[in-house]
Amino acid sequence: MTDGDATDGSDDAAEDEAEGLTYADAGVDIAGQEAATAALVGATGDFEGDYAGLLDIGDRYLALAADGVGTKLLVAEALDDYSTIGIDCIAMNANDLVAAGVDPVAFVDYLAVEKPDDATAEQIGEGLDEGAERAGVALVGGETAVMPDVIKGLDIAGTCAGLAPKDAIFPGEAEAGDVVVGWPSSGIHSNGLTLAREAVTRNHEYTDPFPPNTDRSIGEELLEPTRIYSDLLGPLREAETHAAAHVTGGGWTNLTRMGEFHYEITDPFDAQPVFDFVQQEGDVADEEMHHTFNMGTGFVAAMSEDDAEDVVEATDDGRIIGRVQDGEESVAIRGLEL
Repeated sequence: MTDGDATDGSDDAAEDEAEGLTYADAGVDIAGQEAATAALVGATGDFEGDYAGLLDIGDRYLALAADGVGTKLLVAEALDDYSTIGIDCIAMNANDLVAAGVDPVAFVDYLAVEKPDDATAEQIGEGLDEGAERAGVALVGGETAVMPDVIKGLDIAGTCAGLAPKDAIFPGEAEAGDVVVGWPSSGIHSNGLTLAREAVTRNHEYTDPFPPNTDRSIGEELLEPTRIYSDLLGPLREAETHAAAHVTGGGWTNLTRMGEFHYEITDPFDAQPVFDFVQQEGDVADEEMHHTFNMGTGFVAAMSEDDAEDVVEATDDGRIIGRVQDGEESVAIRGLEL
């Protein structure tokens, strides 16, 4: 066919691609967010650490990470089920400490509400307790603020403190020739929910059965709590891990936080059915999915191949998923170049 031949369907395909839902369409501009974060950091000055801020306290580092649950809260509100939200809040903080090579030890939460509600607070508390047990941290306090002029519904965030001997911190920079070891996610975790919510509610309610598993609702599938990776620290330290990454906002581009290399991912974990459902319902492009979601792999680490084999043997579900190569900063996965 010649260029411009309307019968080849290329124009229709291009139009369909253009109409596919993106994270920016749903209301989150990753590039804008990164620029705003850079401006904030630039105004406050340099600090040590990437996933967590590190404070030298002599023979150890004190580390702090702060994060929240984001618009996953709106799914919880729709189902009136906040029982897992506390797990997510602790997970998003504890996992960032793990990515730095730090043991999470203590957590404080900040709950801001439009109006107090005992039943909701109890559910959130139960989730925090479960999350603390999974992460191996102590809940050492928190704050509840009633702010009807500021908050509609509720928001929760927290800060996790960690400690690590100085020689236990991961250097934070992969090396060319390293392999990438990965561990599966538990599902959508707590990033990209703005896009996921926009996609699935085009034709469904959160209370509708989830088509791949009708024993659960769509909302329940979205609320599957974030996996906590604290149990990986021991094997990762034994292996002299060079760098690690928690696959969160920005999806697979998080791997470039381990250094400016080309990451060739040849054996990622399968994406759970929730991702296929979101992509189908929102007509989301493959690249957008991998720029936004973990797509089945929640945590990665870079190390030598010999060390990687030991780590895989020492953990229940880790495996080598790719390699670190010299080259332009990028991530190649499933035929995509991110």
